[in-house]
Amino acid sequence: MLFDTFSLRATPLASRAVMSPLTRNRAIGNTPNSLMATYYAQRASAGLIITEGTSPSPNGLGYARIPGLFNDAQVAGWKQVTDAVHAKGGKIVVQLMHTGRVGHVANLPAGAVVLGPSSDTCPGEIFTDSQGSVTHSAPRAMDDADIAATIDEYVNAARLAVAAGFDGIELHAANGYLLEQFLNANVNKRTDGYGGTPEGRNRIVLEIARATTAAIGAGRVGIRLSPHGAFNATGAFEGVDEQYLALVKELSALGLMYVHLLDHSAMGAPPVPAKLKAALRAAFDGPFILAGGFGKDSAEQALVAGQADLIAFGRPFLANPDLLARLRDDLALNQPDPSTFYTPGEKGYTDYPAAS
Repeated sequence: MLFDTFSLRATPLASRAVMSPLTRNRAIGNTPNSLMATYYAQRASAGLIITEGTSPSPNGLGYARIPGLFNDAQVAGWKQVTDAVHAKGGKIVVQLMHTGRVGHVANLPAGAVVLGPSSDTCPGEIFTDSQGSVTHSAPRAMDDADIAATIDEYVNAARLAVAAGFDGIELHAANGYLLEQFLNANVNKRTDGYGGTPEGRNRIVLEIARATTAAIGAGRVGIRLSPHGAFNATGAFEGVDEQYLALVKELSALGLMYVHLLDHSAMGAPPVPAKLKAALRAAFDGPFILAGGFGKDSAEQALVAGQADLIAFGRPFLANPDLLARLRDDLALNQPDPSTFYTPGEKGYTDYPAAS
């Protein structure tokens, strides 16, 4: 089944294998470039590529050298990428990722600020090109004007994604970035309409989903979720399963392109309970993607069992531009070099060999 074609709403895919979003930090000046176009084109045999996290706002560029999608230069840069992928028959959506409180002012452009649902600083350190590893900057708790402006930024980025030639967008509501910061009761300490209750915590995600689907069509808007994830000081909380079920039921009513569920247990995080995975799958009337530590056999098993429609692979795609051919023919896989995951340049990025 993994190598079967699939219709992702109105978007035809050559297989059920998805390339997961992988932050690679090669966007000098936060603008996509020809090196990135080469990297994605090398991997165009994936049924669907989901790009690295891409900020809809200057405020969301918390990491060094991550791309944005809010100005003309970025649209032109991304157009190079989408043209290169489409020329090889691939499909590609852009993951919209606002880093929220996971950031440092040294990584932001002039005038941008670190924002979050609350004023608590994210624990731990973050890398900056100018200062090395430093503690995260304290975020400014977002007021109603900040929230409204951020929703508008997502809508603008969605429209620019269409202009740049993408087949859709993915709202990144996982891994402890801004949207999950609102979803997560351990991070969101608000007592207004955007916090305090499950409905309040879900609110901004649903408002952004509704606004972006109104702008570009529900068939072009997917979402990534990671309940029970621990990345960026999130973690499970009382009522997490019920809150996410309510969220996904409302997203289902919108007719989104897909729901993409990430289980980080392969990386050491607590697993997403199998019962919750099944309940979320049942709650969403549409294409469902599972991600998290899959190989060929486990992917096939999940598809055959009806646990998902598509399976996403992360690090195997990083080191194997021809991953689909290698899996199909049971060829050995290149092993990734972690020292080059986030460094600028070609090394460990576009120089992984294809199988001869």
